[in-house]
Amino acid sequence: MVNVEIHTPFIRLDDLLKLAGEVATGGHAKYVIQNGEVTLNGEPCLMRGKKLHEGDIVGFEGRQFKVVEK
Repeated sequence: MVNVEIHTPFIRLDDLLKLAGEVATGGHAKYVIQNGEVTLNGEPCLMRGKKLHEGDIVGFEGRQFKVVEK
């Protein structure tokens, strides 16, 4: 599991994928999210603007990313 540090109270799901380096563009993030390739706390998430908070865990391509507020 990889910790992704944020400096705000929340981050959008598509922005987290970009920050983690898993996608290069917002368009790519939109595509993988809408195709059901991304999970949030173990459940599929199709909302690219979903607000993530500290402790949320995102899964993508066999990897997991935990939101950590700095």
